[in-house]
Amino acid sequence: MWRILREVVRNGQLSEALPDAACEWRREGQQIQHEILRVLGRALAIREVDAGSCNGCELEIHALNNPYYNLEGAGIRFVASPRHADLLLVTGPVSRHMATPLRRTYEATPAPKLVVAVGDCGCNGGIFGEESYASCGAVANIIPIDVAIPGCPPTPIDLLRGILAAVSTRAPG
Repeated sequence: MWRILREVVRNGQLSEALPDAACEWRREGQQIQHEILRVLGRALAIREVDAGSCNGCELEIHALNNPYYNLEGAGIRFVASPRHADLLLVTGPVSRHMATPLRRTYEATPAPKLVVAVGDCGCNGGIFGEESYASCGAVANIIPIDVAIPGCPPTPIDLLRGILAAVSTRAPG
């Protein structure tokens, strides 16, 4: 252990400089924050609903909360209740046992509400979700959607662009 500590003291902190993409992302994050505040006048509250996904999309959604993407810094936050949400972020093909809870979540979300279908499964049923005895298929088969974000899974940047597109549909005029 002493050898490791001596090496740390001798070499100092070894880390890479932020890539250019990080600076570009920070500028895009500021643009997103400005647009959300312009349209809503406050932070965007999102309720994420897993309607039967493989959790690939959830991993990318959770990445939005890390310090690199700093979702809350862009004026976006996740909430536990649909009653506090402005936007529903729905992942996965809707399994039969999740169809009723998804409808109830949609109905509990106050108007005006936005719905974003995430991933290939949420958009069109994907590889898991053709309509069958166990699956209702795409999210749009159960509730109306405003924006679809394709990808298996979509990247965090694509998720943010899709959320911004949904918010922009609410813009007045």
